Amino acid sequence: MGNTGPSGENNDASVTGRQHEIKLPDRTEQFDQDSEYCEVRLGGEWQRIRFHDYDRIFSVPGLYEQLFHDILDCHSPDVIAKLLKEQVQRDNVAASDLRVLDLGAGNGLVAEQLRAVGAGRITGVDILPEAREAALRDRPEVYDAYLVMDLTDLGDADRRRLSEGRFNTLTCVAALGYADIPPAAFRSAFNYVSDGGWIAFTIKDRFLSAEDTSGFAELINRCRDAGILEVRASERYRHRLNVLGEPLHYVALVGAKRADIPAELVP
Repeated sequence: MGNTGPSGENNDASVTGRQHEIKLPDRTEQFDQDSEYCEVRLGGEWQRIRFHDYDRIFSVPGLYEQLFHDILDCHSPDVIAKLLKEQVQRDNVAASDLRVLDLGAGNGLVAEQLRAVGAGRITGVDILPEAREAALRDRPEVYDAYLVMDLTDLGDADRRRLSEGRFNTLTCVAALGYADIPPAAFRSAFNYVSDGGWIAFTIKDRFLSAEDTSGFAELINRCRDAGILEVRASERYRHRLNVLGEPLHYVALVGAKRADIPAELVP
């Protein structure tokens, strides 16, 4: 572990941003995105935090923004909001008519961008109570409701609350393809959007390729072939830098929902 920034330069001081002292690994280590980590000085002690340990990251005010946006330069919330806005305008639909289910909502960065483009009503859903706590702490104005639930194991009360949302838009940003949100959970959220509604998500480019092992490439292809998802726009872009300063590329996709996804289409 060295005092190394995302571009790989050796620094005399640790990487700093808004308020936390953060160290990134040095360039001699090799990482898959799923195993990336940093060290953060908390309470006078250095603690190692894996990037996908979102419960720990969300529990520290400002850490998510400083790490992923200030240091690693994440673009995904801006990209998906812009792409969705363009497609909605192209169909002459008012953004204020959007009733959004924000899947894997985290601490509200995506919802903040959706508010900026005029989305009318936004409901967040996440499996982590720490995510909801962080959103209410950091961005209490962006969600009309925030639900903590497991979309692969819904109870009657969960189903009722989702149905009451009458969603016509689903967003999911940088949360698909690893263990965080499996295809079955995506299907569940997708099916709570009305037919003709908008589906907008981002996913690592590898998970839409022949190399995919997550099941999403097969699921998305099956939905397109079956006429369930009509893709309107797709854009490959730099999601963020990895801990070694190298670009991580994702695909942003916006489409129209034509029907529910049947269970047999999920790999």
